Amino acid sequence: MRFMLRRERRGLPWWLAGVTVLLLSQSTQSQSLYGTPEKLATLRRTVGSNTAVIAMSGPTGLLETIGGEVMFEIFAFLGIVAALMNMFLIGRTTRGDEETGRAELIRSAPVGRRAPLTAALAFAALADLAAGVLVFAVGAGTGLPIAGSLLAGAALTTVGLTFAALTAVAAQLFENARAVYGAVGFLLGAAYVLRAAGDAGDGTLSWLSPIGWGQRTYPYAGDRWWPLLLPLAATALLVAAAMVLLERRDIGAGLVRTRLGPATASPALGNTFGLAWRLQRAAMIGWVAGLALLGAAYGSIGNSIEQYVADNPEITQFLPPGSILDSYLALTVGLSALIAAAYGVTCVLRLRAEETSGHAENVLATATGRLAWLAGSLSVALGGTALAMLAIGTGEGLAYALTVDDLGQVPRLIGVAFAYLPAVWLVAAVTVLAVGWLPKAAAATAWVVVAYCAVVALFADSFDLPGWTQRASPFAQTPRVPLEALTVTPLLVIVGVAAALVATGYAGLRRRDVGY
Repeated sequence: MRFMLRRERRGLPWWLAGVTVLLLSQSTQSQSLYGTPEKLATLRRTVGSNTAVIAMSGPTGLLETIGGEVMFEIFAFLGIVAALMNMFLIGRTTRGDEETGRAELIRSAPVGRRAPLTAALAFAALADLAAGVLVFAVGAGTGLPIAGSLLAGAALTTVGLTFAALTAVAAQLFENARAVYGAVGFLLGAAYVLRAAGDAGDGTLSWLSPIGWGQRTYPYAGDRWWPLLLPLAATALLVAAAMVLLERRDIGAGLVRTRLGPATASPALGNTFGLAWRLQRAAMIGWVAGLALLGAAYGSIGNSIEQYVADNPEITQFLPPGSILDSYLALTVGLSALIAAAYGVTCVLRLRAEETSGHAENVLATATGRLAWLAGSLSVALGGTALAMLAIGTGEGLAYALTVDDLGQVPRLIGVAFAYLPAVWLVAAVTVLAVGWLPKAAAATAWVVVAYCAVVALFADSFDLPGWTQRASPFAQTPRVPLEALTVTPLLVIVGVAAALVATGYAGLRRRDVGY
């Protein structure tokens, strides 16, 4: 347990900080916008008739109080953060340790067979409890009722526990961490979809989702504690199942056998480009599909955004000045581009993962040079993010086009999405620079850059950040189309800076030892 705490001491606080910042910003903004009964009543009338908003957020029963409105807006996203935190935490400390051989070293000591899994689950429980305490502290600290804040923290804790137990079961079934993450990620997506469909319908399907269980406690808007019995019971059953499955497999193996590949490799695997695309195709499909769905969700409410803002004029302070519709489209595409930038970071960081796992050594032992090895993963980062932006523009454009009966919106919004692509590439280029010169700190450096861009995009005005801090973000240098006219010069400058950073990163990669 102490060993896990030491290993995760740098990463875990960022997850907890994310939960804190999300809730803090939502609570302060909601109380500023809808702090009076009249404004809250207007919001209920507006949102209650908008199926798309309900599907994105939660049940309208939460809108009875200002605290419930905060949970309506943010709880589903807090649940996703908690689920991902537990997924990666359990995956790294169970299946990830078995892949690297670390678990075998631990098991060679006088350590019981179930001890690593038990310690991982206990560690996840501590992390979930910490997240729940932070939710309670933020809720109560921003003036929301203490009883509701306590329930909100407990609800988020149980959502995290459920996904920790789900990941523990998946770690017994599959023999590599990528398969575990893929399976749990699929279940997380299914939980969100079931919750969305249930909230937009009669509510039945929401009871099949751990996120729905948390929302059905109705913090601040009824304070029902009994739905917490569902995730607690599910967690207990899943933990018991994980322990039983652990006894039925060998260490390093999974109960689901990996299907053997063909005897002869495809010609596409004869170069670093084909290998990189093959290794990352599953992740790319997941990111692209998720961004397409996010774009569709944003586009589906585009036709009603003007009426929504008319009923809630305070919203305009969060939109860029100008046409309400164009401001909304610029904002949503820009936020989606930040997620695409995060995907680009994961593509480049795969280089570092290949190094530390020893796989890169096998590739570089051949006639393959470091430039070709770097170019393979970089092609996935650049091409994959381009596909992601295409998915964003297509999803948002098609959904909006169907609401206004104008298919011409599809190519228009695809063009809007591609205007943000150079900024996405620049973030990936910074990651290449970090991998080349600061390999051990590459992941931390890259994610700090993504977080910085997100803070500038979301909270620059709220935090009253100095102008130079805002201008340092590549997204701030990108024209906010369709609100602003598209100018090519800043985009070319961003691409030029990205190319220079990639070249500098390659120079660092050539000078250092691989794997260190």
